[in-house]
Amino acid sequence: MQAIIKLLTSIYIFKNLIKEVMIKHDLPKIIPIFPLSNFIIFPETTVPLNIFEPRYVEMINDSMKNNKLIGLIQPKNNNVNSVVDLHETGCLGKITDFKDSLNGTCLIELSGLTRFKITKEVKNNKLYRECEVNFEYYQDDLSLQKEELKFSDLELIFKDLKSLFEKKGYIINWKSLEKQNLNETINALAMASPFSLEEKQILLESKDLKIRKNKIAEILRTYSYDNFDNTTVQ
Repeated sequence: MQAIIKLLTSIYIFKNLIKEVMIKHDLPKIIPIFPLSNFIIFPETTVPLNIFEPRYVEMINDSMKNNKLIGLIQPKNNNVNSVVDLHETGCLGKITDFKDSLNGTCLIELSGLTRFKITKEVKNNKLYRECEVNFEYYQDDLSLQKEELKFSDLELIFKDLKSLFEKKGYIINWKSLEKQNLNETINALAMASPFSLEEKQILLESKDLKIRKNKIAEILRTYSYDNFDNTTVQ
């Protein structure tokens, strides 16, 4: 019986490893870029997006005809150029739901797959921008191994976050969050937080869950010291 269990476990792991390799192999080298300020997504999170600018409606329509993949990334805050400067790190998302409207806009659901780094921008004749990207630095995003943290590790963070969210007028279903796994919980809080653009970018670039948890704690300390002014952690 133990031998059968070991065999089935080995087959399961092998199949998942094959799936993981296939996913990595299928990742595109060039992706359309959707810049959104003060908005991030993480792998294994899903967000609704209302697309109304003509150039991005075109991007979504093109993506729907292709692989349904787009890159969500934050523009830099100190931009003075006519062409918006982008942060280096963003997240590749797949359109999992699409609703077209009669007024030329569309509503999509975007599911995060893996983070990427921009290597260079690609010139094109389209209304939207495209970039050549690399996924190697964040290759663990596609790993089947999930990091483990205990909810006791988050007790102080939860306490400080609740205080910050209340002061900023944010309403969060904390009981619902506590039912999720810790990876989902930390990422959801990072996405929904009233942090600044730069602070959210720091969380997005944090390579793993433990680093992200520690960065959230650092940011929260600066808010408590500065009476909830927007102070960026470097």
